[in-house]
Amino acid sequence: MVKDEVFERVYGENAAGAKKRFEHLEEGFKGEFGSNEGLSYFTAPGRTEIIGNHTDHNGGKVIAASINLDTIGAACVSGDETVEILSEGYRKVVIDINDIESVPKEEGTLSLVAGMIEAAKKKGYEVHGFKAYVTTTVIPAAGVSSSASFEMLFCAMINHFFNDDKIPVTDYAKIGQYSENNFWNKSSGLMDQMACAYGGPILLDFKGDISVEKIPFSFGDFGYEMVITNTGKGHADLSADYSSIPQEMFAVAKALGGERLCDVTKADLLADLNKVEETVGNDRAILRAFHFFNETQRVADTATAVKEKDFGKILSLLKASGDSSYKLNQNCYTISDWKEQKISLALALTEEYLAKTRKGICRVHGGGFAGVIMCVLPKEETAGYVDFMAEYFGRENVYPMNIRQTGAVYLG
Repeated sequence: MVKDEVFERVYGENAAGAKKRFEHLEEGFKGEFGSNEGLSYFTAPGRTEIIGNHTDHNGGKVIAASINLDTIGAACVSGDETVEILSEGYRKVVIDINDIESVPKEEGTLSLVAGMIEAAKKKGYEVHGFKAYVTTTVIPAAGVSSSASFEMLFCAMINHFFNDDKIPVTDYAKIGQYSENNFWNKSSGLMDQMACAYGGPILLDFKGDISVEKIPFSFGDFGYEMVITNTGKGHADLSADYSSIPQEMFAVAKALGGERLCDVTKADLLADLNKVEETVGNDRAILRAFHFFNETQRVADTATAVKEKDFGKILSLLKASGDSSYKLNQNCYTISDWKEQKISLALALTEEYLAKTRKGICRVHGGGFAGVIMCVLPKEETAGYVDFMAEYFGRENVYPMNIRQTGAVYLG
């Protein structure tokens, strides 16, 4: 079992609860596989996107952080070429490493694991058989990266078991992205995976090879707290909406002579707007391009505000980011089901609450269209806000959230 001091370092005041979760893992592993001898233990957090909504896939910038919801696993090497993973609440995954081509695409966790095995092997890493029992507190299909959290847990396992803990975090992210792109048909960027894998608040630049910088930031340092509300509908069935954002941005970039929007500038777009409109034939794509350029600049401005400890500026930038996501990026609801607008409703309710406190901001969180919103408000207002939102969405769906410093790692 993991040492107590490790639990305390990773989970802080929640160490005792975390230890019980890992004891449950051990029992679950034994019940499924018949023995709990020689187990290793792993964790990978979910993530929050602080600012930089939908910029990663087009070479922009993001500030993101790992959170205190995580996916945990108990695992051991099996000595053969079969990967067996049981995630609580899901069907057991069994994959012959030497027969990846027979695994169907877009079949949930089965396809995701097969894609990661293929990606890792293509990058020259060793992958062999192991058994794992997994459970999670990361909200599924709700914008806090439950899939990326699982992916990074898998990478931590193969890194420790077969690659001497030498796989860089950026390759963790690329392995997860490859699987989502090629086995889930989901046009994911790399932000989710990087934030889950790295740990703590980080500034990411995706223009070239991924640049990552850990930054000294916490809402708690300024007496504020982050709360996310799950609005009650996941976005697992909204892949087409999600993928439309990068695809439309790519189309604008191509019309301007680039591959991604990071290859061109807002000045280029303004200079050739009529040409782009005629070529792309999609005004929403142009609006999303404006969102990209402005949002990338807001990330850079936020990083500066963090260094200067200007929390008022940080909050104003986060609010502007949320407004841009709503108005330009248009990922607060899906036009295919416009009568259901839970994200918009949650934001409206939150703004009603914040109007009374006159402090704090709210915004769509993550991929959008459905899922969760984020609110940042003074700590003394958190309990009241939780009570308020619980009336509409259920207390179990309102989460005061902390940033944690530990990413996807082997614990012992």
